[in-house]
Amino acid sequence: MAMASRKQLLLPCLILLFVAAAAVAEASPRAQPQSTYIVHLAPDHPALSLSPARGGRNALLGPLLGLPRRLSAPRPRLLYTYARAATGVAARLTEAQAAHVAAQPGVLAVHRDQARQLHTTHTPEFLHLNSAAGVLPAASGSGAVSDVVVGVLDTGIYPLNRSSFKPVGDGLGPPPSSFSGGCVSAAKFNASAFCNSKLIGAKFFYKGYEEGLGHPINETLESKSPLDTEGHGTHTASTAAGSPVDGAGFYQYARGRAVGMAPTARIAAYKICWKSGCFDSDILAAFDEAVGDGVNVISLSVGSTYAADFYEDSIAIGAFGAVKKGIVVSASAGNSGPGEYTASNIAPWILTVGASTVDREFPADAVLGDGSVYGGVSLYAGDPLNSTKLPLVYAADCGSRLCLIGELDKDKVAGKIVLCERGVNARVEKGAAVGKAGGIGMILANTEESGEELIADPHLIPSTMVGQKFGDKIRHYVKTDPSPTATIVFHGTVIGKSPSAPRVASFSSRGPNSRAPEILKPDVTAPGVNILADWTGEASPTDLDIDPRRVPFNIISGTSMSCPHVSGLAALLRQAHPDWSPTVVKSALMTTAYNMDNSGEIIKDLATGTESTPFVRGAGHVDPISALNPGLVYDADTADYIGFLCALGYTPAQIAVFTRDGSVADCSKKPARSGDLNYPAFAAVFSSYKDSVTYHRVVRNVGSDASAVYEAKVESPAGVDAKVTPAKLVFDEEHRSLAYEITLAVSGNPVIVDAKYSFGSVTWSDGKHNVTSPIAVTWPESAGAASM
Repeated sequence: MAMASRKQLLLPCLILLFVAAAAVAEASPRAQPQSTYIVHLAPDHPALSLSPARGGRNALLGPLLGLPRRLSAPRPRLLYTYARAATGVAARLTEAQAAHVAAQPGVLAVHRDQARQLHTTHTPEFLHLNSAAGVLPAASGSGAVSDVVVGVLDTGIYPLNRSSFKPVGDGLGPPPSSFSGGCVSAAKFNASAFCNSKLIGAKFFYKGYEEGLGHPINETLESKSPLDTEGHGTHTASTAAGSPVDGAGFYQYARGRAVGMAPTARIAAYKICWKSGCFDSDILAAFDEAVGDGVNVISLSVGSTYAADFYEDSIAIGAFGAVKKGIVVSASAGNSGPGEYTASNIAPWILTVGASTVDREFPADAVLGDGSVYGGVSLYAGDPLNSTKLPLVYAADCGSRLCLIGELDKDKVAGKIVLCERGVNARVEKGAAVGKAGGIGMILANTEESGEELIADPHLIPSTMVGQKFGDKIRHYVKTDPSPTATIVFHGTVIGKSPSAPRVASFSSRGPNSRAPEILKPDVTAPGVNILADWTGEASPTDLDIDPRRVPFNIISGTSMSCPHVSGLAALLRQAHPDWSPTVVKSALMTTAYNMDNSGEIIKDLATGTESTPFVRGAGHVDPISALNPGLVYDADTADYIGFLCALGYTPAQIAVFTRDGSVADCSKKPARSGDLNYPAFAAVFSSYKDSVTYHRVVRNVGSDASAVYEAKVESPAGVDAKVTPAKLVFDEEHRSLAYEITLAVSGNPVIVDAKYSFGSVTWSDGKHNVTSPIAVTWPESAGAASM
């Protein structure tokens, strides 16, 4: 009994000791891991005085952020201080520390760091850019000078022996006096050797990335410097502003003169992306640096598959700060199409770019044993099959319809051509899987998700990609013919004989805008499929470890490729019109965009094979020649954007991240609706079939004729009566800016439209200029999707 009593007494004590030990463990630094947080601060906050390069900064950070002694361990660590594109710091904090900091005076918001992902010889001609048109100023050399600097936030730059990043002709002279940036030297990157009057900036941002990895960068795999070891940043930089290079091409494909959109613009490269992604803390630091350096355009081919609220989106916040300083920010819409609400980088102050095709293709036919010929595309550069027909098998009958490495039956694949299906694994990797299993060639067939979109890839074995319709026919042939055979015939580079162009890529992310349904996104489309541009010497053209090739130029696809096209065009517009605001540059590109392809029909959507809509193509495909002289423009400043945020229903605390002054945003004069932002497009969301909305706009005459008269032509969306008031705008020297309103009302009593969306447009014309704004209407059945 005494023994039992002692156990009964000891048990509660042991429990208490265990609980106490657990509490101690919970309070210990080891049990409370730190994460990277971005802390937005009012401009007068004392923590902004800390510099990451200054000794003792970490000891001061906690007290300056208002952390009490009980939360002082583990000690917070400072990664970055932001002072231009945003005001705040990036710091390592525990969750408890971050929660406490968020409640302190002068702290505007606290957001956990997150990772983002990376979303030519002919495109200048396709865009009608040439010296005769007066847009590419003396691209061949002799004294062409530009004071426009394009800041490229990407994977860095590879300038070694690359003519794309050398001065045009006799040189560009010293960097513009407005630019205060420069190049930094680091391992594998000799700033004095690599930088010049063309490449005037090269910096790198890695602290958030290393903290996300949990260990230092492995410098045997990637260079801790501005040097591009991936290829993506080199490709985008040369697309935007690369100098002319004769004899460029990918092996025998697309050979000719490669030149960027703005070949005399300067380039400043900011490396923010690494093998495992791009972290917000590094992205915001690069924005901050680029703004401080004095770039004129920021090109950002980075984003996520999910669009966060603007006040939680570091790209939206950084871009706002840049636009406030007069910098155009061009960003990719994303590669998450063809689903709806997939567009990212959708804040209205960002120029959001979708991807489309050009009239150049790389045809490679799949020729079957029954004589059928099915057109596809390929960049295979090895030995051809010489029209020899080989046995053809369907990958699903050989262990893996997707042709995953290691899952194909060698006995069924060896010596044959394999029909693989698109999806999950990399397209070139599928061919490698076939080759590893002993296969001779591959026909890669699209599934319903990708439709008829064809992307030429640098395959490692003889291969071609065909669309869904042809893929279905080839699959039927394999299943019904007792001895199916095939070969692949490669036709090199073909220009002007392809199907209609441009066509919107099925991968291109689409609207409606998931965060601001009354703002149309994307804004425009531009060439983004099979684009040739400079490449790194540090990686293969496929970025696959199994690919040993190294090339000076590469052909790749994505909205990452279309974005720098528009960034370069924005640089041309900024050079031609240095007084234009970022919003006016966007307006000029949007209202002059075209919506007809080269066959005279509405631009097609490759995902469906039918006409694209403004939620797919935005205002249309960019037309730089027309954008130089748009006639009328829509303008907006940061005060207008703050009003837009008010109309969205954002709280003063949320808006303070953008105003950055710690004061309460004045929303007393907010517009009636977010769609009243002076945007060059209209996107109405009807809540009922008796709805009516009125939007207000102001246009400014920037044409040469100050006394121009513009009249409105309205194409009403189906089921909608659209009325513009006044229908005529009479400008003169005194009245350069005039207002109008457009009312969109459901027609009939009521009219039930058998569609989720209806589309139309309003065009202002003076007989010389056509200033067009698309109209998109979302009907009640789908109106709720925007809140998803």
